[in-house]
Amino acid sequence: MEIFTYAGLVALLQVVAIDLVLAGDNAVVIGLAAAGLPKEQRNRAILVGILAATALRILFATVTTQLLAITGLLLAGGILLLWVCWKMWRELRAGHAAESQAAEEALAGADLNADGTVAGGIPRKTFAQAATQIVVADVSMSLDNVLAVAGAAREHFSVLVIGLVLSIALMGLASTVIARLIARHRWIAYLGLLIILYVALRMIWEGWHEVEVGVLAWAGPH
Repeated sequence: MEIFTYAGLVALLQVVAIDLVLAGDNAVVIGLAAAGLPKEQRNRAILVGILAATALRILFATVTTQLLAITGLLLAGGILLLWVCWKMWRELRAGHAAESQAAEEALAGADLNADGTVAGGIPRKTFAQAATQIVVADVSMSLDNVLAVAGAAREHFSVLVIGLVLSIALMGLASTVIARLIARHRWIAYLGLLIILYVALRMIWEGWHEVEVGVLAWAGPH
């Protein structure tokens, strides 16, 4: 299998780091959206978020791997992933400690900071508002995840499949734990950001050469 080669193992480690960081981010977004709901609706909203993220990852993985084979779209995907890096960098620098705490409490269903409330201080919202917010966020973050994983594992199909399965498993089983881990150890998020930046720059480099070769072939003798 490809994962037992040096290149495959490096790609797999990159994919694992990407999945960890983006699963944590996705969990915080879902938790924050659900934090504004009454307790009896919160778990239902979180379940909607996880199921939507799972379905979107499968859909995007199916489409994205085929699209990246088209000349020029690897370059476009790299540029889009570069924007994702910028967005993650801004969010990491901003901190948003209070929002992260509320999201963690909503996901855990517990008063973690002992202030007498669970996800207190977050504006109230309806279930429809929370579900819409979660699904819209899932579309963006699932595309980010699949682009990053596909870029890291582009030439290693088995790594791509493992990355997709791991992404779904982390979303469903360990997203709350990962969100807490990243909140306490920010260097994990920065490490993931660096790996995603590397993948984006590599996609741009390879995509530019693909376009260059395509243009030369088109301009050559017919």
